[in-house]
Amino acid sequence: FHQACSPFIQTARCYARPVRRKRKEIPSHLDDLPPTMLKKDYADVPIVNSVDDVVRRLLSLEMASQKEKMKVKTQQLVEKVRRSPSDNGSFEVQVAILTAKIRTYEEHLQRHPKDKNNRRRMLMAIDRRNKLLAYLRRVRYDTFENTCKQLNIQYTIPPAYKRRITKRLAVKKAFCLKVFQEVRKLKAAERLKQRREWKERARAAKQKQAQGEG
Repeated sequence: FHQACSPFIQTARCYARPVRRKRKEIPSHLDDLPPTMLKKDYADVPIVNSVDDVVRRLLSLEMASQKEKMKVKTQQLVEKVRRSPSDNGSFEVQVAILTAKIRTYEEHLQRHPKDKNNRRRMLMAIDRRNKLLAYLRRVRYDTFENTCKQLNIQYTIPPAYKRRITKRLAVKKAFCLKVFQEVRKLKAAERLKQRREWKERARAAKQKQAQGEG
């Protein structure tokens, strides 16, 4: 026999229920993909145009996973900067692929800020992309500008490396210089001895050659 709860108990239970916080909707770089677009594996198949609407919907991005959407987005970024239709490994293409990965990592870390593994992967991808962009900026500046413009990348020149000089570093540097000078003195005496031996051998060889000719 189940006894009905009084209105007071029901009100108290509702009051004690924890309030669920609504998650903020984080904008994604995949939002601009139309849901009617086909997946990457079926975009170039000619028979897709003759299938019914249900099958076409299953093959579209509306039913696609995050990984399949990433393939389409990466392909779009690559098409913007590639040199030719057969270009799949140039520096610009590598920058486009890394850009898609970095933006995906950034969105993931906004939802899960304590995910250290993906944060490390994102930083590694950023370092790799900065090296490629620095090379393009040094070798092909026009391509570097076009790549940054097409992919909407804000590249900042890294600062020059500066090491703070401490007392320990100064003492270590002075000790290393002293050791280097002592080793150089010892090697100088050995080199002088070797030179004298070489000269004596050359003189003896000349004398022997002169005696043979005489």
